[in-house]
Amino acid sequence: MTNLPVRVARWSAGHPWRAIAGWVLFVALCLGGGIAVGGNAATADDFRVGEAGRGEALATEGGLQQRPMERVLITAKTGPLDVRAATAAAGEIVDRMGRLPEVSSVVAPVRSADGTAIRVDVTMKGAELDGKNHVDPLLAQTAKVRAGYPGLRIAETGGPSISKDVQGQRGEDLSRTELIALPVTLLTLLIVFRSAAMATVPLLLALSSIAASIGLSMLASHVFPDAGVGTNVILLIGLAVGVDYALFYLKREREERARSGGRLDSRALVELAAATSGHAVVVSGLAVAASSATLFLADDVIFSSIATGAIVVCLVAVLGSLTVLPALLVELGTRAERRAARRAERASRRGRAVPVRREPRAGAGRITSAVLGFTSRRPGATLAVAVLGMLALAAPLADLKLTDIGRETYSRSLPAMETWHRQNQAFPELKSMHQVVVRADAGRADEVAGALRELQRRAQADPALAHIDELRTSPDRRITMLELRVPHFVGADAAQDSLERVRRDYVPATVGRLAGVDIAVTGDVARYADYPEHQKGKLPLIIATLLLVTFVITVFAFRSVVLGLVGVLLNLLSAGAALGLLVVVFQNSWAEGLFGFTSTGSIGSRVPLFLFVILFGLSMDYQVFVISRIREAALRGVPTRQAVLEGIGSSAGVVTSAAFVMVTVFASFMGLHLIEMKQFGFSLAAAVLLDAFVIRIMILPAAMLLLGDRSWWPSIGMRRSSAQGPAAGVRATEKVG
Repeated sequence: MTNLPVRVARWSAGHPWRAIAGWVLFVALCLGGGIAVGGNAATADDFRVGEAGRGEALATEGGLQQRPMERVLITAKTGPLDVRAATAAAGEIVDRMGRLPEVSSVVAPVRSADGTAIRVDVTMKGAELDGKNHVDPLLAQTAKVRAGYPGLRIAETGGPSISKDVQGQRGEDLSRTELIALPVTLLTLLIVFRSAAMATVPLLLALSSIAASIGLSMLASHVFPDAGVGTNVILLIGLAVGVDYALFYLKREREERARSGGRLDSRALVELAAATSGHAVVVSGLAVAASSATLFLADDVIFSSIATGAIVVCLVAVLGSLTVLPALLVELGTRAERRAARRAERASRRGRAVPVRREPRAGAGRITSAVLGFTSRRPGATLAVAVLGMLALAAPLADLKLTDIGRETYSRSLPAMETWHRQNQAFPELKSMHQVVVRADAGRADEVAGALRELQRRAQADPALAHIDELRTSPDRRITMLELRVPHFVGADAAQDSLERVRRDYVPATVGRLAGVDIAVTGDVARYADYPEHQKGKLPLIIATLLLVTFVITVFAFRSVVLGLVGVLLNLLSAGAALGLLVVVFQNSWAEGLFGFTSTGSIGSRVPLFLFVILFGLSMDYQVFVISRIREAALRGVPTRQAVLEGIGSSAGVVTSAAFVMVTVFASFMGLHLIEMKQFGFSLAAAVLLDAFVIRIMILPAAMLLLGDRSWWPSIGMRRSSAQGPAAGVRATEKVG
C-alpha cells in the first residue's frame, strides 16, 4: 500500500506551484495569526514550585508579594562622597520618581554603613515580571538627575532594569548566532550538493519553518504560557532539524538520480525519495515531538515552553518536508532536465559529445570506510573500546552539582548589572533574603506576630544574616510575613545554610508551634534552593517516560524489540558522555577563558533534563535514517552483516553533513552571555558529535554485527529475508510495498 509520504509527495510533484503557494500561505497565516493574537507571557504564578512557591502564593493572597523595585545608587566618581550634593540628588530622585504614574511608592534615601553611597528605593506598580516593560520612564528621570550632578555617579538598577538589559543582550546574542550559523550551514550545503539552488532549498525550508513556528507558538502560549524561552528553542531546534530533514530527502533524491542514470524523471525520483527518506523524516519528526512532550511532566512553565517550541517546530519542519520540498525538487529537477536537453540539442547540432554531469558520490569517506573496515573485522573489540571510552567520558557525572542560575552570573558588561554589583558591595544586606509567611485567622494576627518576633530574636544570633528585618501584616490581618535580610548571594553556602537553619530550627521552635496555621519559607534563597529539588524529583519520571517513548517508537518503526533496546542504551550512553564533558568543562575554571564564562562550580538545573529529552529526540533522526538504510538492504535479501555495512556506509555522508550543521548551530549558542545557554549549546554540540561519529559509526554497527539476524527479533519476515537471500528479499519488499 502506498504510504502517506508518497501520496503527499505525488500530489505536490503533480501540482508544484499549488504546493509552493500553499506553503507560503501557511507560513504567512501562522506568523500573521500569531502576531495578530499576540503571545501570552507567563506570570509570576506560573513559575512557583516547592515550598518557596507556596510561600509566594500565601504572600500574594495577602497583598504582600514582591513588587518590581528599582534602586538609584549615588556614589562619588572619585574620592570621598560629597554628602551634601548626594543628599540633594537623592531628594530630587525622590521628587521626580514620586510623580511618575508607573511608581507606587518611594522611600526616604538610605546611606550605607561606610558612608560611601546613598540609595533610593522605588517600588513600581503592577506585577514583578511586568516591571521591565515600564521601567524606561524611571531610567529617564535618573538620567536627568545624573546630568545635573556631574561630580556624582548616579545609576539605576533593579529587577526591571536588569531584565530589560538581559533581554536586549539576548537579542543581540541571537542575532550574532544567526550570523554565524546561517553562513556556515549554507557553506556546508554548498559543499554537499555543489549547487547553489540545492544548497539554498534546505535553508529556506528551515527558515520558513521557524517563521511559521514562531507564529504558532504565540497562539499555543494561550494554552501553555511562554516563559520567554520559546523563540530561543525554536531557533535552536528549528534550524537544526529543518536543514536535516531537507538534507535527508535531498541526498536520497540525488542518490536515486545518480543510480537511475537519467532513466527516471524528477517526479519518479521524488516519489522514491518520499518512500524511503520521506518515511524516515516522518518517524524522526514524530520521535522528536514525542520526546519533547515528556517535558510537560516536569510541571514547570519553563519546560512547558521548551516542549511547546520543540514540538511545533519539528512538526512544521516535517510538514514542509512532505509538502513543499517535493514540489521544489520537481521544479528544480524539471528545469535541470530542460537545460540538459538544450545542451544535448546544441551539442548534437555541433556534432560534439554531450558532457555528462556526475552527481556527488554517495557513501562513506575514507575515514569512515577505514573505521567501518576495522569494525567489520573486529566488532567485539570495537564495541568494547568505544563503550569504555563513552563510559569514561560519563564518569564525571558522579560529581554533578545542580543549582539554579542566580542573577550574579549575568554579564557585568550590562549597565544595570554593573550598578547592581556596586550596590551590593555598599549595601550587602540587599544581596538576598528569607521570607517567613504565615496564614491564620485574622483574630490570631497578634499571636502570629509575637511568634515571628521570637523567630526574629533567635535569628539575631545567626552570623549568616544581616539582622535587618521587617515584619508586615496584610490589611485583612490573615497573612503575616517576616523578612530576614541575607548579606550573601543566593548560591553562597552561607545563604543556603542559613535557609536550612530557618526551616529546620527557627520556624519549628517558634511559629511552627502554633496550631492551625499555614507556614512557608520563601524568598530569593528559597527559590534558588527549591527549584533544583523540584527538577530532581521530576527527573526519574521524565527519563522513564522518555526511555519508554524512544523504545516504543523504535519498535514501531522497525518491528524489532532488540533494536528498541539497543536504541535506548545508545541514547543513554551519548547523553551520559555529553553530560560528563559538561561537568568537566563548566564545573571547573580551566575553560573559562576558552569559552568566555565564569564558573559557578555547578550546572544549571534545567540543562540535564533539556539535554536528555532533546538529544533523545534528535538521536532518533540519525537512528531512524541509518537503520532504515540497513533495513532496506535486508529487505532486498542482503545478509544482515552486509546490510549493516552497506546501510551505514551509504548513509555516512549525509549523517556527517547533518551532524556538522547541528553542531554548528548548537555550538554557536556558546557565544551567548548567559551561562545556561552556553551549557545548553555545549552539551548538545558534544552529544551530537559523539552520537554521529562514535555511536552511529562504531558502536551501532559493531552491536548489529555481533547480533546478526537477532537484530530484527521478533520480525520473522526480516530474518527470513536476510537468511534466504535476494529472492526472499524481493518477495518481502513486495509485501511491504
